[in-house]
Amino acid sequence: MNVLIIGDNKILAMDRACAVLSTGQLIALPTETVYGLAADATNGEAVARIFEVKGRPRFNPLICHMSSIEMARRYVHFDEMTLRLAEIFWPGPLTLVLPLKPDSPIHPLTSAGLETLAVRVPTGFARELIARYDHPLAAPSANTSGKVSPTTAAHVAADLGEKVQLILDGGPASIGLESTIVKMTDGSLELLRPGGLTSEDIEQAMGVTLRRRTGTAPIIEAPGMLRSHYAPSAPLQMNAQFAEPGDAVIRFAGQEVPGDTQAAIILDLSPAGNLREAAANLFDYIKCADAATDRHIRVAPIAPTGLGEAINDRLERAAAPRP
Repeated sequence: MNVLIIGDNKILAMDRACAVLSTGQLIALPTETVYGLAADATNGEAVARIFEVKGRPRFNPLICHMSSIEMARRYVHFDEMTLRLAEIFWPGPLTLVLPLKPDSPIHPLTSAGLETLAVRVPTGFARELIARYDHPLAAPSANTSGKVSPTTAAHVAADLGEKVQLILDGGPASIGLESTIVKMTDGSLELLRPGGLTSEDIEQAMGVTLRRRTGTAPIIEAPGMLRSHYAPSAPLQMNAQFAEPGDAVIRFAGQEVPGDTQAAIILDLSPAGNLREAAANLFDYIKCADAATDRHIRVAPIAPTGLGEAINDRLERAAAPRP
């Protein structure tokens, strides 16, 4: 397994990554949200490998990662409001769904054939690598489709192993939740997926209220909109009111789940009730809980405010009936 710790080897890591990407192969790379499985977004065969390795439905579009607003403008159109959003929150955990330019070289597999593209500018090493490679990278989370997203290189290696040509180890993801996805719809901003940037921060910065989609129709306009997603092997119950012997229990802010004294494992996303800490721990703790039980994973209630909105979104999808 080809794992390279970035550390003091940043130049070597970039050289190796660019070499792999240029041959149409895949790399796993750290971002501030989760680890991504990356390919050149203009190379159809490379993007097809992402779907093959993940077992991902091809109607489910991918996020395209750029190094800057200037790079993004080569491929998509901004309006006044989405440009302002990008200027405020990029680089960072915000994805914008934007109209593709007619002559954009982004391969249609990346956008699942849609006329829009989900675009993000990450922070840190990923952004530097994209600037060096000078091509956008299609990069969904580096895990088998529908399973829990990886927040460390070890998670990637355990799940995908030799299917990935190069795994770059940049340490644990600092945010631990995927990006927030926003789209301009009929002249107003619409939240397609809550994530690492809170709705409140967007609304305060823009002076608007985000629209929320109503209804249950499975309209897939952006990544992470499938009802069942982020799923562990064991059934997961959110807002748990009880636990049975042998269950795995995930607490929050020290609150016990009645009956959890006989749990196989007890974890606490944040004993102090810090939502940012809870978000960073969420996927890792779901993986740990899943490994500890063949019964149920019971998760204590978490208020859906701030980052709690995104945490509850992931838990709801993890708890949804499997397709």
